[in-house]
Amino acid sequence: MSSSSSRAQESRLRFSSVLDRVAAYPKAGGYRLPDSVALMASNEGPEPLDPEVAAVVAEAASGINRYPDPGAAELRGELSGLWGVPPEQIGLGNGSCDLLIALGSALLEPGANVVYAWPSFSVYPMLAQLTGADEVRVPLDGDTHDLGALLAAVTPDTRLVIVCNPNNPTGTSLPADQIEDFARAVPSDVCVLIDEAYVEFSDVCGPRELLGLVAELPNVVLLRTFSKAHGLCGLRVGYGLFGSSELVEATDRLRQPFYLNHLAQTAAVAMLHRPEILDRRVQTQLASRDELATGLTDLGYDVSPAQANFVWAQLPEMDGLSGDERTAAEAAVVAELRDAGVLVRAGTALGEPGRLRISTGTSEEQARLLAALAAR
Repeated sequence: MSSSSSRAQESRLRFSSVLDRVAAYPKAGGYRLPDSVALMASNEGPEPLDPEVAAVVAEAASGINRYPDPGAAELRGELSGLWGVPPEQIGLGNGSCDLLIALGSALLEPGANVVYAWPSFSVYPMLAQLTGADEVRVPLDGDTHDLGALLAAVTPDTRLVIVCNPNNPTGTSLPADQIEDFARAVPSDVCVLIDEAYVEFSDVCGPRELLGLVAELPNVVLLRTFSKAHGLCGLRVGYGLFGSSELVEATDRLRQPFYLNHLAQTAAVAMLHRPEILDRRVQTQLASRDELATGLTDLGYDVSPAQANFVWAQLPEMDGLSGDERTAAEAAVVAELRDAGVLVRAGTALGEPGRLRISTGTSEEQARLLAALAAR
């Protein structure tokens, strides 16, 4: 068959109309680039996997000719013991995004809606796009969630409301008492998803402070990940602490079997067995984050109060500029940093032109970034 004939056949394929609604997640991110390029765009920790954990994962690789445990019983049991949540109320996923999308698919449909703050995590819009539900975006109050406005946006059509705490991309966090009051005020037939992907870095609302909500409210989910603080981005392990097993079962019914691979389960368990490694990683990134925030502030950047492993910085002299002017100024800075071997995330892509989201890097990487900005 000729290539032209093959192309003609491909052109007659009929795709689902869902593709007209769903925006592709950005694939560009600097992966497979030389080691000399500083990857400060995706909120990864720069520290490599600890040798102890790497050795455990390498040993487990001999078993990849078999399917992984479909129920991830060991990992589920470790998480249950750590957080005091029954194993049947723990959901697992191929990264927290997997759980997020599955939960959205289980709850949403045409005529229903999802409520979340904006700007926030860029995957949230996909939940409505994939399911045909409506979305309600509630503006932040400055750089922080406006819980009163979020609550006011909930209607009888709402099935899911999301609070990202700490928020991505602004890095701000709300205290536990405010979130608890909010969750209790949401109608019990609406799922309250509290996305805690960066919770290990927060001294405003830490990993244990909202556990009481899981025991109290069946409609609450605390969504977490091993990608950020634990440093397992490349293996993709996410989990949720669910207020009811009913929600866990609903998400599991909508996913392929064996969604969490053997090496991912092994690495996550190994990290849970070595809490001192997590503590060390968190403290290193917190120190780097604070140094980065200070350096940017000294250069005239307006940096939001940071509670994650990244900073959210507004370029100097943005007041009075139009959106297009802010976007152009931001694009110029991003390009100059790229030429200097540093990748950061542009605010325009996250809904806020004139801003940069900058992940923590090594000391050398952060010095290179600050030097490039100082030389402008």
